[in-house]
Amino acid sequence: MTEQPTTDAAPQAPGSGEPHRHAHAERSRIPMWVAIVLAVVFGGGVALQSRVNGELAAAIDDPYTAALISFGSGLVILLVVLMFWRPGRAGFAKVRDGLRTGRIVWWMLLGGLAGAWFVTTQGLSAGVLGVALFTVAIVAGQTIGGIVFDVIGLGPGGRRPLTTMRVIGAVLAVAAITWAVSAQLPHDVPLLLMLLPFVAGVGAAWQQAVNGRVKVEAGSAFTATLFNFAVGSAALAIVVVVHAAIAGWPSSLPAEPWLYLGGAIGCVFIAGTAVLVRVVGVLLLALCGVAGQLATALALDLLLPTSDVPIDLATIGGTVLAVVAVVVASIRWTKHKHVADPHADGVAVSRTS
Repeated sequence: MTEQPTTDAAPQAPGSGEPHRHAHAERSRIPMWVAIVLAVVFGGGVALQSRVNGELAAAIDDPYTAALISFGSGLVILLVVLMFWRPGRAGFAKVRDGLRTGRIVWWMLLGGLAGAWFVTTQGLSAGVLGVALFTVAIVAGQTIGGIVFDVIGLGPGGRRPLTTMRVIGAVLAVAAITWAVSAQLPHDVPLLLMLLPFVAGVGAAWQQAVNGRVKVEAGSAFTATLFNFAVGSAALAIVVVVHAAIAGWPSSLPAEPWLYLGGAIGCVFIAGTAVLVRVVGVLLLALCGVAGQLATALALDLLLPTSDVPIDLATIGGTVLAVVAVVVASIRWTKHKHVADPHADGVAVSRTS
């Protein structure tokens, strides 16, 4: 079904004899509050996947191979499903047509590179920075990236203007994650090394935006997810080969089946976020992800702890503050979202549902 955007007249642009007009993105069939709840749940899936992949990496003493196993297993699952899912196969033809007509551009298919860069950066810098500081840098990058990509309209939901409440929500999210991990923060911070996870955070926001664009063009979240896993697996395969040439291959693989569920979990939340980014925008999706990750990580530490370190007040307080950040950022004073400029190179928004 195709919906035509509405246009609202605005005051004349300086020096122009014509009134400035802009299109608004159409409303989604998913209510905003449902989308926010689902976004938080999918954020929890990220934390769950991190726990699974972390345990696998520890078992084989190789985070890069563990990441490739996660991406690769997700790709295998998607390829099997592809044989039985006709809309997913049809999505490839639609993406090809979108590339040919310029509704999307080729680099929008490379969202999986951001996922590969994330795990590579984790292996390069998390050990030096510590998990806490690494996470703060990631969230800061996601937040700033979410703001920028919403403002320029890279996501499928169109341009979302920077409001006071969204800025406050973004600041609260960074404060929440900083508070939650404050006890683990080191005193001597290598600022230059922090650029790696910060860029990875910006990349994560970019990944969500372009995956959403591919989903809209393909008409199927499955197609966008498959592109994501295929590109990420190819990039990680190169990283693993280089790392193995230097440090060698893992001597053995663990027998516990649950350690190989990271790819399946990733299929769910990557497809889910590709759908939801059109509804909530890149920034709010990132903030929901932070809240979901903190809440799920807290629940896992309470129910399935991996160490004897007790849960402190800062972790609980930071989790609550992250939820507050989502509530604040989701307050909207207008129902309209401006779509990207259809004359801009490669960033016109497809409006076909």
